[in-house]
Amino acid sequence: MARPDKAAAVAELTDLFRESNAAVLTEYRGLTVAQLKSLRKALGGNATYAVVKNTLTAIAAKEAGLEGLDDALAGPSAIAFVSGDPVEAAKGLRDFAKANPALVIKGGVLDGRALTAADITKLADLESREVLLAKAAGAMKAKLYQAAYVFTANTAQAARVIDALRQKQESEVAAA
Repeated sequence: MARPDKAAAVAELTDLFRESNAAVLTEYRGLTVAQLKSLRKALGGNATYAVVKNTLTAIAAKEAGLEGLDDALAGPSAIAFVSGDPVEAAKGLRDFAKANPALVIKGGVLDGRALTAADITKLADLESREVLLAKAAGAMKAKLYQAAYVFTANTAQAARVIDALRQKQESEVAAA
């Protein structure tokens, strides 16, 4: 390959690293083209999956300011560049790897921090962003409801005590 082609490939990989908020490095040895196509569909619209050259990827990662990928860049490598929710992409890769053991997750990067394969598995075990936001909103709503109950409890109790005193006085006046 000519030198300008390599420079263009490094520049493209560097841009992909900078534009994505996560990247997952995998080994695809033993997967067919049809399986790779179904993997790309499984990742959805928030990730792009590309077969890469290790030396060019290492150079691009250094240019993008990422460290920790050098150890994982061995053997045939492909990277899923995630531009959306990294949890969804991690789940897609994990599920595909369960169905196709030839896909091996080697590591990755999330917001500039290096991840191991175990970290990516933990990330895949998380619930989606929408579910976590819904749980947080539900917890906040419950706390607000509890606070409103506490604030209104004293006035409601005072009203019941006053009503009980009024009824007691009426019964004493009626008895006398």
